[in-house]
Amino acid sequence: MINFSKMQAVGNDFILINCIRDYPKYNLNILSKFLCDRKFGIGADGVIYFYTSRIADIKMRIFNSDGSEAEMCGNGIRCLSKLLYDTDIIKKDEFNIETLGGVKNIKLDIENKKVSKIEVNMGKVIFKANSIPVYLPKSHTKDELQNLEIDYNNRVFNFIPVSVGNPHAVCFVNDYDDFNLEKVGEYVENYKYFPKKTNVEFVKVENSSKIKVKVWERGVGKTLGCGTGAIAASAVSIKKLYTDSDLIVELEGGKIEVRQDNDNYFLKGEAEFVYEGKIYQL
Repeated sequence: MINFSKMQAVGNDFILINCIRDYPKYNLNILSKFLCDRKFGIGADGVIYFYTSRIADIKMRIFNSDGSEAEMCGNGIRCLSKLLYDTDIIKKDEFNIETLGGVKNIKLDIENKKVSKIEVNMGKVIFKANSIPVYLPKSHTKDELQNLEIDYNNRVFNFIPVSVGNPHAVCFVNDYDDFNLEKVGEYVENYKYFPKKTNVEFVKVENSSKIKVKVWERGVGKTLGCGTGAIAASAVSIKKLYTDSDLIVELEGGKIEVRQDNDNYFLKGEAEFVYEGKIYQL
């Protein structure tokens, strides 16, 4: 039997499983795919397994709904942070979580002994092609922040590739509400430029302190929110001087705060407990 918690942040939902004392005796890729199935499993965008860590207060592994393991998840780590505090596993308002994308520092806003908001130091955003990774066409130099033209159905989209511990491709669009996110997103996720595939963000700049973002997540599909996607879109917006360094990111599932401080990017917002349960191991 597996005990789990279900949580969500800006509509990005997760199954969280405590592996500190015991862990599922199955291949995690296969198990995660089964658990995320919204018809035959529990249903979620991803599964987070958390363990003890030798280099941080806790360690997390995040698996997408297709069973693939991701380096990091901004909304997922906020859900885990709230769960750790509210269930007394970690009882301090600042701590570190180990991920495949590095160790992330967490700061909690506490109200009435419960977590109201969680801020994650997401670290630096990478624009270097080899580190994202992304294959640049021969016509490109190795400079930062380059437009990658991708032709889909006779329309050219200009993407900026970045890494937030996982790969992203950011595109600014004027017809934000009028193009087929699912078809374009899936096409770009699997495009030849991205050896590890990529998350895809379509962005509309509302003003100097607000952007709107739609997300196609690698290994998941269309989601209502993506924490690393919010950081990726914000980082490009700030670097291009479209926005200030403190901004609100409006995702389809809600709003989240992003700020840049020196070279680091911070993600802040709420996370909510949905329910807990048990599922019998097959």
